Amino acid sequence: EVIVRGYITGVTETALWRRYELGEREIYGYAFEDGLLKNQQLPTPIITPTTKGGETGHDERLTCVEVVQHGYLDAKRWDQIQIAALKIFKRGQQVAFAAGMILVDTKYEFGLAEDGRIMLIDEVHTPDSSRFWKAESYTERFAAGEEPENFDKEFIRRHYSALGYRGEGEPPVVESDLWVQASQRYIDIYELLTRRTFVPAPYPVNPRLIANLQKSGVLS
Repeated sequence: EVIVRGYITGVTETALWRRYELGEREIYGYAFEDGLLKNQQLPTPIITPTTKGGETGHDERLTCVEVVQHGYLDAKRWDQIQIAALKIFKRGQQVAFAAGMILVDTKYEFGLAEDGRIMLIDEVHTPDSSRFWKAESYTERFAAGEEPENFDKEFIRRHYSALGYRGEGEPPVVESDLWVQASQRYIDIYELLTRRTFVPAPYPVNPRLIANLQKSGVLS
């Protein structure tokens, strides 16, 4: 997994701001000066790779150097992935800004095709993998020390964090209204970015997924 971050933010244990507020000043191999504020824009976007590992299966932090040192990728392929990730992120920021949004950070997943080509896989720039803030109010709210207006699932992370849960162990039960709010935010950001009206897909989803996989040749 390749995370591209344009701002220092986040409350989970792997988040940039969480590590910074705990006193770390070298995070993911990058040196950070004292005095940074939560939700502050970084001078330039950075890449912070993670990988699934350990008994828990949670994201484990890596530096860009360790990706090669640990044998996950050779140096050439890792360079290609980093270049691609930054280009995709830049394009995503342009699209988001045109819609009045800030693409704060995001996660990309890359894989290798049978012929060795690097492939971008999974979803791209959805609220599942990305933070989006409202551009118009960001500067004023940042100056006031307030959280940005967001259109992603960060408010769910903050809700769990307030309950003392940061991703370890069994998550506490939360009210169903929280998931309704999350669904509405996902719909809002979809309509803002695509300029299309959201039309719910039919349920159950299994027949639709199988049909699409068969159509693409993945399933026979």
